[in-house]
Amino acid sequence: MAINRKLGRTTDQRVAMLKIQTTDLILHGKIQTTLARAKEVKAIADSLIALAIKEKDNFETVEVKVKKAKLDAKGNKVTERVTSKNGKEYHRVVKEEITEKRQKDLPSRLNARRKMMKKINKVKDSEGKTIDLTSKLFNEIAPKQEGRVGGYTRIIKAGPRRGDSAEVAILQIL
Repeated sequence: MAINRKLGRTTDQRVAMLKIQTTDLILHGKIQTTLARAKEVKAIADSLIALAIKEKDNFETVEVKVKKAKLDAKGNKVTERVTSKNGKEYHRVVKEEITEKRQKDLPSRLNARRKMMKKINKVKDSEGKTIDLTSKLFNEIAPKQEGRVGGYTRIIKAGPRRGDSAEVAILQIL
């Protein structure tokens, strides 16, 4: 007997489908799918949230020196006119060195982040910027779920689907 439901798909199709649905659940907070798929995604999402709760405070703050382009009042890069050795002039971006405080993951949190990245896809917003779902798990979802011991998601049955009478369910993060 199989550990997971086969869901009528080959292994690679099934894994891809579950990754997509897990990603959508974390991104939007709820998804609507069939009952069998919802049960599989629930198991994956609960394990990711449990991992995030366990490792959410496992980091240290570090000061890092960063070289960045200097920006003017409008947010454009500041340039200066420079002459090269052979006499040609060109524009060079003026850089400034800034000290920033950043979070550095400790080894166990880094391992947890890598495990999460295996179970979810990379997502971009409408402007093309990458959304970091692992940090969303650590910083938004884990603090809300901290007092719970399991049961981070719930399945609500929504009745049969019109076309094929498949049992539809709504899966949401509490």
